[in-house]
Amino acid sequence: MIDYPSSLGNAESRKFETFSYLPTMSADQTREQIQYIVDKGWNPSVEHTEPQHAAGSYWYMWKLPMFGETDVDAILQEIENCHAAHPDNHVRLLGLDNFAQCAGTSMVIYRGQTV
Repeated sequence: MIDYPSSLGNAESRKFETFSYLPTMSADQTREQIQYIVDKGWNPSVEHTEPQHAAGSYWYMWKLPMFGETDVDAILQEIENCHAAHPDNHVRLLGLDNFAQCAGTSMVIYRGQTV
């Protein structure tokens, strides 16, 4: 068993969402995850927040969810736009499932600077 130190007192060590205990995804792996969201028929949504508020508060929506968007490049561009506008924030991608009325997946794409 591998020890993954994570504590609320150390913002740098905190783990968030799917894949947070794995190495950072490559660009191709990120594309594959976005394609998975599209293939499942889920609606992509981009959110961001300050690192110090990531665990205990709501994240800010970056525009509205991308209802019906199936172009992986368009989704990636919105993630990049959010990151460019908020470079010190965590940026995550959600796959919203209309039928189950929940997030089918959620992953942090960019980790912001911790305070």
